[in-house]
Amino acid sequence: MSKLRSFQMCCNQRERCRHSPFQQDSNFSQIQVTMRRRRKLNLTFVQFLFLLSISRFASLRSDELPKMACESPPYASFTFCNASLPVAARAASLVAALTLPEKIQQLSNTAAAVPRLGLPAYQWWSESLHGVASNGPGVAFNGSVRAATGFPQVILSAAAFNRTLWRALARAIAVEARAMHAAGQAGLTFWAPNINVFRDPRWGRGQETPGEDPLVAAHYAVEYVMGFQGQKKSSVAGDDDSSLSLMLSACCKHYTAYDLEKWGNFTRYTFNALVTEQDMADTFQPPFQSCIQEGHASCLMCSYNQVNGVPACARGDLLEKARKEWGFQGYITSDCDAVAIIHENQNYTASPEDSIADVLKAGMDINCGTYLLRYTESAVKLGKVQEEDIDRALLNLFSVQLRLGLFDGDRARKHYRRLGPKNVCSHEHRELALEATRQGIVLLKNAKSFLPLSKDAVGSLAIIGPAANDATIYGGDYTGVPCNPISFLEGLKMYVPRTAYAPGCIDVPCQTTYGFEEAINTAREADVIIVVAGLNQTEETEDHDRVSLLLPGKQMELVSVVANASKNPIVLVLMGGGPVDISFAKDDPLVASILWIGYPGEVGGQALAEALFGDFNPGGRLPVTWYPESFTHVPMNDMHMRADVSRGYPGRTYRFYTGKVVYEFGYGLSYSNFSYRFLSTPIMIKLSASTAETCISKQTKYAMKDGLDALKIEDISSCDALRFHVEVSVFNNGDMDGSHAVLLFWKPKTRGEGFPLKQLIGFERVQTRGQGETKVQILVDPCRHLSTADANGKRVVPLGANVITIGDLEHEFIIEA
Repeated sequence: MSKLRSFQMCCNQRERCRHSPFQQDSNFSQIQVTMRRRRKLNLTFVQFLFLLSISRFASLRSDELPKMACESPPYASFTFCNASLPVAARAASLVAALTLPEKIQQLSNTAAAVPRLGLPAYQWWSESLHGVASNGPGVAFNGSVRAATGFPQVILSAAAFNRTLWRALARAIAVEARAMHAAGQAGLTFWAPNINVFRDPRWGRGQETPGEDPLVAAHYAVEYVMGFQGQKKSSVAGDDDSSLSLMLSACCKHYTAYDLEKWGNFTRYTFNALVTEQDMADTFQPPFQSCIQEGHASCLMCSYNQVNGVPACARGDLLEKARKEWGFQGYITSDCDAVAIIHENQNYTASPEDSIADVLKAGMDINCGTYLLRYTESAVKLGKVQEEDIDRALLNLFSVQLRLGLFDGDRARKHYRRLGPKNVCSHEHRELALEATRQGIVLLKNAKSFLPLSKDAVGSLAIIGPAANDATIYGGDYTGVPCNPISFLEGLKMYVPRTAYAPGCIDVPCQTTYGFEEAINTAREADVIIVVAGLNQTEETEDHDRVSLLLPGKQMELVSVVANASKNPIVLVLMGGGPVDISFAKDDPLVASILWIGYPGEVGGQALAEALFGDFNPGGRLPVTWYPESFTHVPMNDMHMRADVSRGYPGRTYRFYTGKVVYEFGYGLSYSNFSYRFLSTPIMIKLSASTAETCISKQTKYAMKDGLDALKIEDISSCDALRFHVEVSVFNNGDMDGSHAVLLFWKPKTRGEGFPLKQLIGFERVQTRGQGETKVQILVDPCRHLSTADANGKRVVPLGANVITIGDLEHEFIIEA
């Protein structure tokens, strides 16, 4: 007789139940009551048995639980532990097993344990922006892993314009993150990347992003997520993302139009971003759309700010767009305390319960913070939230955890058993960090080919600036504990032992001239002077925007006095993520060369020395426009991207900004001189009558309000059929081999109202030998690349003459319908 049948008979005969294995259970009398209720409620015996089994474990303490769900035999028999079932079925089973109070306890980043189901507590919040970071409570450097590779900050990696590099970085970070999870020092859900567009040069968190161009941000998002999540097709059938198993979960943030921390009277917690449909469609949303559609991100974070009067986490239309239009299958988390501020700071709702109702019904799933823990139950009692709203959120949360293997017991450990502390701070990852820094460094000035320096000709060096000997600031924000950081001073001493150092300023803010005299005396004694200036986290960081684009404090004065004291023109090295107005140095003959090194990570000292002495050929390009100080008169809270002459508004980013620049987007020199030649380009993209019937609807062509004709993208039935390749020859006219980023831009020859001045449509990183030639192809999708948004947020392709450019090279072609 089966155990199930035997037990059923036992429970129908009360005397024999004394011999049941459940006889000593303290909840036995409750079980008998439950049995009677089963008959009244007409439950099946299997349903009853499930309730009975979970009640058996109700008295267990959290410290008695296994470290992983479904690990030990008493718990592994639950339906949600059955790895042969589809994720959706398992998630639904787990939701059904929870009581309402237990469900509510899962709606925070610190999800509570459920002892009776054998579920340990789980921390959703870990960070991995450019290496495993210590910002979130999910990561700790207090066990067998004491450090993790400090890769360069995102803005510097973005300057490489190298998609292959971006994916490799994400993959390396994932390996270290999963290894730290195996050591019990990290979670599996990480809240990166930050793919907001770097709209304003003063933004304190611009350093975390891939820059100001939405196409670059979109490509970076895809490469990061694909590299980090390590998605694989599950053995359980399914055609969508829900069938993909995950090594880790990545989270695209901050959705959406988030790019202000604290400026004037505005703060990120209460800022209402007023965004036009036009700007939303072709600037703010594309990175998130790509992150979901192409990268298959498993998490989306809604931001603090309001978007056109509604809190981002309560914008049901935007969250629904992600799920229904873009196919998002994952969980949506709030930024930390972003739900609390809806009532407490923004005064958007009348009560905390209304805030809970708004975000859950909008489609948010989990709150970083405790607000849902405190007010969801009362929201249910008041009828503002239904249990079904909570169930929907939990299905999304548990589905991601299931895809991560958190309910697969020991099977998950076996799958990644090769990863451990030995995989963190590896030589391979350090070399990758070094290569990323090399590729990102941007040479901004090199008068009379002052660089590279000759090891034989330089007898002595002096490096000046407080950052020169402080490797702790090389990571920027959202960093962890670096493995073995090398300062600029240490790196240079490897090349020139006679390298002197003077801080010049007490610290990076440099509010006094104390230290100037020492710096001047040090400069007088050396053959070559390197001054390190720029920004650090006292100038730009989370919750802190800049008010000026000039060098902080008296740094400009320091550069000038050292340059005047030096025997030879100096080299200026700039740190920081945001643009800096260094017009004074750009035009000063006493400043021979300028390099931007961003936040270079743990190998910054080695990379800088290699760049200065020509061990590699700098090939990075600026991922943001460097504006003059006069741009600070533009209100940071003005979200408009396009210029408006009627009110003296200059626009933003290289796509729309009409003012003067210090350095333009995509600018970057090299120790070589590169030139280009088009090998294959279209002369005309023409749609004949028959083609129009198959590819484009007859109602597509329309006149925009300025009279220009355009094609509506939504009416094109096959964008794939319109794609073409641009083939280019890249010539290295110097003697030094060089890795070089080729940037392909597009612009309509006749610029319509709201059209970009130019727009990046493709890029490739190529290695070309000295005096050599490299051929490269760039795929162009007219629907995506040769289009912009109209006033209604609809993407359109302008008809007539169009131009593609690389460097100074231009090619004109026609689009007809």
